Amino acid sequence: MSDYTVLSTQELQQVHMDLLEKFNKLKDENLALDMSRGKPSPDQLDLSNGMLDIISADTPLKAEDGTDVRNYGGLDGLPEAKAFFSNILNVSSNEIIIGGNSSLNLMHDTVARAMLFGVNDGETAWAKLPKVKFLCPSPGYDRHFSICELFNIEMIRVDMLEDGPNMDQIEKLVQEDESIKGIWCVPKYSNPDGITYSDEVVDRFASMKTKAKDFRIFWDDAYTVHHLTDKPDELKNILTACKQAGNEDRVLIFSSTSKITFAGGGIGVLASSENNIQYFKKLLAMQTIGPDKLNQIRHIRFFKNVENLSTHMKKHASIIKPKFDMVLNKLESEIGGKNIGSWVEPNGGYFISFNTLDGCAKTVVSMAKEAGVKLTGAGATFPYGHDPRDRNIRIAPTFPSLIELERAMDVFCLCVQLASVEKLLKEQL
Repeated sequence: MSDYTVLSTQELQQVHMDLLEKFNKLKDENLALDMSRGKPSPDQLDLSNGMLDIISADTPLKAEDGTDVRNYGGLDGLPEAKAFFSNILNVSSNEIIIGGNSSLNLMHDTVARAMLFGVNDGETAWAKLPKVKFLCPSPGYDRHFSICELFNIEMIRVDMLEDGPNMDQIEKLVQEDESIKGIWCVPKYSNPDGITYSDEVVDRFASMKTKAKDFRIFWDDAYTVHHLTDKPDELKNILTACKQAGNEDRVLIFSSTSKITFAGGGIGVLASSENNIQYFKKLLAMQTIGPDKLNQIRHIRFFKNVENLSTHMKKHASIIKPKFDMVLNKLESEIGGKNIGSWVEPNGGYFISFNTLDGCAKTVVSMAKEAGVKLTGAGATFPYGHDPRDRNIRIAPTFPSLIELERAMDVFCLCVQLASVEKLLKEQL
């Protein structure tokens, strides 16, 4: 395969002509393929259908402590649900709140409460401050950034490195600026890069000096059990590290079963220090008389233990790993060696992060749309939707069928090549 960056103008013009002919033929196929969001496929959702009839009119509907799961109560979750998730996140049952169907909802509400009431008793409500800022490792999760925009929180972009966010950059910023109140993190199989934070990064987060006493790490551990191989990444326990550093209130850990069972009917979880949990429970008591305990009992009786969850997640991996492999093989066969793009093979999670030549991502996404393939918008993985190098595209392989995904990747790879050649020709002419 030829390195496009060393081709002559005449050679590039010939390649461009060939690619354009293929592109026009693709447009005539009137494709309608969507890989814009990281949704579970129908086959993945089917894995949890046994949950639908695990309780019935004849089923005992009381929890271990005698709570009638049909009634009010259980503000912070059923004991067996808290025990189950404490084993997953390696925290104690006293350090967990079991919420509704979404960790995103928990993150939104946690920010909202901080804006209205502060992060703990005696702390100033963030909304009363002249300015509130969050650090945003990028590329990152667009919905984190949307929460900041909703609450008018200024976002500061932080570079992602191979072992996590740039801690030199972070430590300097939080030591100097009291208005920096938080940071968004997807620490395991990060969205979209698939990076798992190193032990050193976790320790530096736990022990770093911050000018703001009420600084919080929003630790979105969404993919903690979403492995693609039999040798999963290991993530150091951030709450334990914070305790050892004397900063146990610093971290707020979020997770859910949204991509484990039913995306619209999962369970969200918040874990933190006992001090933080007690504060959140006090505020939560004004919002609800208890979560959906029927859903909690369904999940617990379906899984029973963490070993069964592990087996369940291997079934997920058997469905989606062939899709990841196909995407990676396509990238290697069509883009590899041409010096027009880069990507990393993730060990888990839901995405593959692809970097085009600088200035080409928007063009690729637009071309793909023209050819009938919908991708995540270029820039979506950066604060305010602005990728300063216009190069990052998040590929979401999970939802389409393998046949649809293969066709979509044919389009994607062709668009990357076409956009790259056009850029290179402009630079030469």
